[in-house]
Amino acid sequence: MESKTNKIIEYFKSHGGVARFSSIRKAGFHPDMIKKIENEKKVEKIGKGLYRLVGDNLGSHPDYVIASLQASKGVICLLSALYFYSATNEIPRFVDMAILAGSRANKIKYPPVKFYRFSPDTWKTGIEQYKIEGHTIKIYSLAKTVCDCFKFRNRIGINVAREALKIAVGEKHIKPSVIMEYAKICRVDRIIKPILETML
Repeated sequence: MESKTNKIIEYFKSHGGVARFSSIRKAGFHPDMIKKIENEKKVEKIGKGLYRLVGDNLGSHPDYVIASLQASKGVICLLSALYFYSATNEIPRFVDMAILAGSRANKIKYPPVKFYRFSPDTWKTGIEQYKIEGHTIKIYSLAKTVCDCFKFRNRIGINVAREALKIAVGEKHIKPSVIMEYAKICRVDRIIKPILETML
């Protein structure tokens, strides 16, 4: 039994310390085994069908991974995406996630998540995928995120959006033409264009 316990713990470690019940079962572990290590406080349930290793360092951006596993169609956006790209000094209090307008937001107890509803064109555009601790998360590109920040400037602050634009172009070397492409899709080109012109 001890060897089985070690194997399931190793399985968690190989998946960044967090795993779905369904994936644990597919890996060949019996539900009783999951219950056993939960009772032994080796893992804890953190969401519907989602478990994490107790006391384990989940690596970089653990909240992004855990939120993404619970909202598979969600895309990390706005302040959370800026933080991911080191394009803001603001520290997000929530994991900002974009979902398609009209779709239902999953109830997530942990981590705290703030959902934003995007129109079909803005939701599907500029999505990139990153591997974090063996899990794939979806996050908007920096250029697209800057434009989203201008679109939602009344909710996150115009100064945050301006600073992100400045960092994106000046430090991250994002081409202004790429930003303007996304600006048109997000319908903020008239706002961003004059600001860009003063920077160039």
